[in-house]
Amino acid sequence: MARLLFLGFFLLQTWSAWALKPVAKWWAKPDTLGLRYQDLTLTTPDHVHLAAWIIAPTAGVPDQHTTVVVAYGDAGNMASCIFPAAALAAQGYQVLLFDYRGFGHSEAFAINEDYLYYPEFTTDLRTALAEARRRGPRQRVGIMGLSMGSIMGAEVAATTHCEFLITEGYVANPQGVVAYYRHARPKRPVILLPAEATSYGRVAPKVNCPWLFIAGTEDPVTTLADSMATARAAHRQQRREVLPVVCGHLGAMEELSKKEPEKGYGDAYVRAITQFLAGELVAAKG
Repeated sequence: MARLLFLGFFLLQTWSAWALKPVAKWWAKPDTLGLRYQDLTLTTPDHVHLAAWIIAPTAGVPDQHTTVVVAYGDAGNMASCIFPAAALAAQGYQVLLFDYRGFGHSEAFAINEDYLYYPEFTTDLRTALAEARRRGPRQRVGIMGLSMGSIMGAEVAATTHCEFLITEGYVANPQGVVAYYRHARPKRPVILLPAEATSYGRVAPKVNCPWLFIAGTEDPVTTLADSMATARAAHRQQRREVLPVVCGHLGAMEELSKKEPEKGYGDAYVRAITQFLAGELVAAKG
């Protein structure tokens, strides 16, 4: 029963609000799921203090010698990602979770909740990536960007050394997201973009690390077509692959877990990531 409650809360927290909805209180910590972790405080170049957790691989499983830095979406806080972190740790990954400024237990930051994102969140992710690399100089280190976090993930991967990028609910066109929701929910039409969004279209071509797009076939906003188009635009030296999953926005881990109920939650999702990082094709799992 407790696990089902946790799972329900995780699914609620990872739902995207498509406008900022920071939550200060963590609903749980990694040790709630029996994960081994350390509390960290990160300091950004502009002197903002961020709360973070670094979660060790599960004892007794083969170590992947890989750290995944998770950039979550526009709602909740890093506690929303405890279940994905547990799935990664169970297959030998080290995971670094962090709170953006103004979220969770990170330093306060004035947030207008009508915005889709703030460029400062990219600074926060870059700081977390640097900390992961400092703590694991011989580790493979990369980013998992979920929904809004895919914006930060792409921007950091385009400008910073990064061994891989995994995105689910990839935001290819922030202006398109705004236009969709202004039409879909006219009673709450206001979604604002930072000035930096005008140059976001130039980011994806600069991402040169291997990039896996996990895309919901039923996602009406961050569509499979968007991920496919970005993957197809790659030049010969850029490795990009799309894993389509029959689900809505950010539903891939849940959907793939349903297909293998005898396995641990998230097992199939993480196996697909492992295959991709090993250079194997994963699209057949979609």
